[in-house]
Amino acid sequence: MISIQRFTFNPVRENTYVLYDETGECVIIDPGMYDGEEQNVLAKFIKEENLKPVLLLNTHCHYDHVFGNKFVYDNWGLKPQFHKGELYVLQAIPGYVPQMGLHYELSPEPEVFLSETGKVKFGNSELDLIFAPGHSPAHLCFYAAADNFLIGGDVLFYSSIGRTDLPGGNHMQLINSIKNNLFILPDDCEVFPGHGQPTTIGFEKKHNPFLQ
Repeated sequence: MISIQRFTFNPVRENTYVLYDETGECVIIDPGMYDGEEQNVLAKFIKEENLKPVLLLNTHCHYDHVFGNKFVYDNWGLKPQFHKGELYVLQAIPGYVPQMGLHYELSPEPEVFLSETGKVKFGNSELDLIFAPGHSPAHLCFYAAADNFLIGGDVLFYSSIGRTDLPGGNHMQLINSIKNNLFILPDDCEVFPGHGQPTTIGFEKKHNPFLQ
């Protein structure tokens, strides 16, 4: 069984997730730690729970989801894994983040890219890859079928959807991703988004004003 720890980090309140199972192996998804205090919060949790980070995953490569990639690499030797279609999004960050008044430690680039389908494994657990572009050009979600939850990034939120006005965004593509790739999951599947509170697939099918 996979345990989930959520942290909310950085100026745009991004959700960072640590997934771990009974083996103690863990996956860090979308590390958003912005400063030393936030870095210490993540490192302290991993140390206190006696976890061993074995994978660094990014759903996509907007700045708020990769602020902590360098810290994870420096501490645990993990390079990020994401879909290759997000690489130029990562590489663009140094060109615009300083203009926002933010500092950014350069993320390492992947040695391994994730595909549109397949699985990633850690400990006794596995996550299915679900390709869901629209908010960003090659966004991935991670579905834990055995535990019926989704790490959804910035695709589907509680009563909302990801913004599509950033470079590489496409509103109709996002709607199609949600309806064709996420709404096929069980109604009671819990969705842990990149911002805000968790929701479920069934709730969003019925109540999300963008998807009616």
